[in-house]
Amino acid sequence: MKIAFVGKGGSGKTTLSSLFIRHLAATGAPVIAVDADINQHLGVALGLDEAEAADLPAMGDRLPLIKDYLRGSNPRIASAGTMIKTTPPGEGSRLLHVRENNPVYDACARPVELDGGAVRLMVTGPFTDADLGVSCYHSKTGAVELCLNHLVDGRDEYVVVDMTAGSDSFASGMFTRFDMTFLVAEPTRKGVSVYRQYKEYARDYGVELKVVGNKVQGADDLDFLRAEVGDDLLVTVGHSDWVRAVEKGRPPRFQLLEETNHAALRRLHSAVEASYERRDWGRYTRQMVHFHLKNAHAWGNERTGADLAAQVDPAFVLCEGVAAPA
Repeated sequence: MKIAFVGKGGSGKTTLSSLFIRHLAATGAPVIAVDADINQHLGVALGLDEAEAADLPAMGDRLPLIKDYLRGSNPRIASAGTMIKTTPPGEGSRLLHVRENNPVYDACARPVELDGGAVRLMVTGPFTDADLGVSCYHSKTGAVELCLNHLVDGRDEYVVVDMTAGSDSFASGMFTRFDMTFLVAEPTRKGVSVYRQYKEYARDYGVELKVVGNKVQGADDLDFLRAEVGDDLLVTVGHSDWVRAVEKGRPPRFQLLEETNHAALRRLHSAVEASYERRDWGRYTRQMVHFHLKNAHAWGNERTGADLAAQVDPAFVLCEGVAAPA
């Protein structure tokens, strides 16, 4: 199951995504956590110190390796150099699975031990001084999108992505890659403005969106969110002494998280599980192809010198039963 956490900067989406990752790990489920935010804070939220988090391998720096591995023996892709962030898989492509070991995970993922288990953590890498004025952060998140395009995941295995803040998530087709998108919103006008943008942009793509109200302090805050987001409001979260201790670098055992917040995480988990029955791999693949063709026409063909529409395998549908190349 693929889950995204989105919201405006400062909404608490990284905190909520890290709590959900801890919750899933505590159930014993396999989890891949991905930090796709321009501000790379997920590792620290999961308990790494600043030096450890800074030392994580950046997916953006390993894009040639990722492309070469995923290309496999796909005859429609002339070379790894002609692959872009939206390149879809086809016959002969190598696919990624949550539970396996492969060269992409070896290069880009690192285990993070949690008191409830362990997860694999992957990060896009930070925006550096060398990028200023010459590149866009979405060139880094392209590595995440390419991996999600080639990922086959099933029930009871999870990929949780902490997305970049605000409506920047719509700068690529990655926003359609998820079974469930949790939008973290504070009970303020700015907090719900991102919700309105996301709801409008996602409307035509069947994106399943639920709102997590954060920093809710009383009935007035709750009433405000209910009035602004209606039935999309799934659950609310208030102040947490447990989270404050983690932010001070003194993480208590996860079992000591407030019961109200454990209950909120269980509610998120239930919503994700329910979305499994509504999976539509055909639509997922069609959307993948749609955004690939848009990117090919807008810039990809010119950038690579190739007709990237020819990379589309019309008979291929990514799904749990698809066979990987030998």
